[in-house]
Amino acid sequence: MSDITQGRHLPLADLKKWLLTPWTVILGTPLIVYVFDRANSSVVIEFAIKAFAGTLPYIAFAVLLIAYLKAAGADALVANVFKGREYRMIFLAALFGGLAPFCSCEVIPFIAGLLALGAPLSAVMAFWLSSPLIDPPTLLITAGALGWPFAVGKAVSAVSLGLFGGLSIKLMTSTGVFSDPLRIRPATSCGCSSSLAEEPPKWKFWHESSRRKIFKSEFWTNALFLMKWLALAYILEAILVTYVPANLIARVVGGEGIMAISTAAIVGMPAYLNGYVAPPLLAGLMEQGMSAGAAMAFMVAGAISSIPAMAAVWSLVKPGIFASYLILGVTGAIISGAVFQLTI
Repeated sequence: MSDITQGRHLPLADLKKWLLTPWTVILGTPLIVYVFDRANSSVVIEFAIKAFAGTLPYIAFAVLLIAYLKAAGADALVANVFKGREYRMIFLAALFGGLAPFCSCEVIPFIAGLLALGAPLSAVMAFWLSSPLIDPPTLLITAGALGWPFAVGKAVSAVSLGLFGGLSIKLMTSTGVFSDPLRIRPATSCGCSSSLAEEPPKWKFWHESSRRKIFKSEFWTNALFLMKWLALAYILEAILVTYVPANLIARVVGGEGIMAISTAAIVGMPAYLNGYVAPPLLAGLMEQGMSAGAAMAFMVAGAISSIPAMAAVWSLVKPGIFASYLILGVTGAIISGAVFQLTI
């Protein structure tokens, strides 16, 4: 009798487990929009698909790179590159993060790869915070809409925030905090030992069946993991863009002084305001009385801590690091806005 009872409950338990996954939101959100707002359903779906498709090359590159390095046994070698040079890596990560053309969601595959390969969390955080803020196209768009002082100020803020975040994490990890940043993910089913990391790398790994199994396992594990969470991120982004106009969010942050800057950063944190939409919108709002410092804080916080970005970050790292990411991002946005307000 107990076996029969357990058998009856098993499908229900499996269904409940599946309903608590991101796939429920990914598949259910477009359906809900279709039922309640059919006119906008195609807009939401097309936006999410287009945004996700634009990220696929980054996902493919990151997944292939991780799988290749794991199969070749180079993960320990790559991790060793960062040992003993952490301050240098923090500086370079913050500096070159501004050159990477990634938004806050597109940078996730590369962050996942760096953490999986054992890169120092401090250097990863420096890149993580600076990369979404500025890139060459965004720099030019910002300069065209808001002027070169604002564009340069944003670029300086990106590098400074990366350094601030990286050095802060370095200080915290030196006390033993954040020793294991990644969330626990299911072990791969290849059945291979991790002792390959102790051997010299074998770059032509395909000659060994055990390494081919590692490549296949790592490829599919990371591909499914990243596609799942980025699909969720872009569904959320599509809903925000369609139903929460950015100008309505930004209008509440007018005024002068540190309170306006702080409010702008806090309101900008969950808002969707990417680097291409933000400059023209903020130019109009500044003409209506929004201070330059508040505009800078809003832009910085929105790029780092938008809801799609937070969903992706939450999927990747443990809660303590997630909280640190948000605190560093918002604090850096407030400081950036206040400093920019004083220098213009």
